[in-house]
Amino acid sequence: MFPFKYPVPQTDPPRSPRETLPTMYDLPSEDPEEPGLPDEFHDLQPQLLTLTFRPSQYPASEIFCGRDINLYYDVSHSNWYKRPDWFGVVGVPRLYDRVDMRLSYVVWQEGINPFVVVELLSPGTEKEDLGEHQAENLSNGQRIRSKIESKPPGKWEVYEQILRIPYYVVFSRYTNQLRVFKLVGLHYQELELQDSRVWIADLDLGLGLWQGEYLGVERLWLRWYDVKGDWILTEAEFNHQRAEQESQRAEFNHQRAEQESQRAEVERQRAEQESQQAEIERQRAEQESQRAEQERQRAEFERQRAEQESQQAEIERQRAEVERQRAEQESQRAEQERQRAEQESQRAEQAENQLESLLQKLRDSGIDPQRF
Repeated sequence: MFPFKYPVPQTDPPRSPRETLPTMYDLPSEDPEEPGLPDEFHDLQPQLLTLTFRPSQYPASEIFCGRDINLYYDVSHSNWYKRPDWFGVVGVPRLYDRVDMRLSYVVWQEGINPFVVVELLSPGTEKEDLGEHQAENLSNGQRIRSKIESKPPGKWEVYEQILRIPYYVVFSRYTNQLRVFKLVGLHYQELELQDSRVWIADLDLGLGLWQGEYLGVERLWLRWYDVKGDWILTEAEFNHQRAEQESQRAEFNHQRAEQESQRAEVERQRAEQESQQAEIERQRAEQESQRAEQERQRAEFERQRAEQESQQAEIERQRAEVERQRAEQESQRAEQERQRAEQESQRAEQAENQLESLLQKLRDSGIDPQRF
């Protein structure tokens, strides 16, 4: 708390507004008597919005999300505030003066107004959230602002006319109706939603209704999505998804290892079969070699036997030739003997003829050979 009361007297030179105007430390941060105290949904839904509010153009250190804290908006009435269920500010330090968590959000100290505000309708605040207690629009399109200085304006007027927050979102969990108002010129205009979604180009984010389970509660929730249309994950969801992916990766690696093991076993069995087949082929080749050797030896034996038979035949031929020559010699000798006998016969015949001739001559001579 600053050690002085407001307003602070000016000096020469004058003090800065941060020294002379109330800060969040000086202003109350809660009012138990204010209507619309949060129920469980008012606690969970803003959490989910905060956890998924990640504009890509801003680092986390330049984004602030307010959840059910006082939003002080009028420096002329420094105690006037609204308490949005949720609002997002970009381009402002995450921590107040970059060192402290905020008790409230004081626009004249921060210098940057919220970019989007979300109100969760409840029976006690619905009319104020939708501006129904405000005066109806005049024919010129201008809204009458409260002229009673002692009475703060409603939420609609603060968001639209004073803070000029670009986007105002209201959601009823009772009807699951989402309505989005965009500041066009001086007034809010309701946008026509497609599939209960709205794209906010300045934030590079979209806001829509998601059916899912958050912190054990299954229902329609407001949450942010990215340019691809994918819901932005909370850190817990990201860690769960990563753990799931790691589990799936581990399971995949286990299955792959199992498949590799099975493949290795198949390869081992195939290698063993191939080894056995190779051994069979080797044995078959050895048997073929032995058979070939036996055939070679048999052929050699046959060759030697044929050669012996040939030699024997040659011997027989030579013997036959010798026998033939001997027979021929015998034949020649017999022929010679025959010729000799014939010659002897011829000589004997000649001798006999000569004797007969001699005897004839003796007879012719009148000599009787028998007398001799």
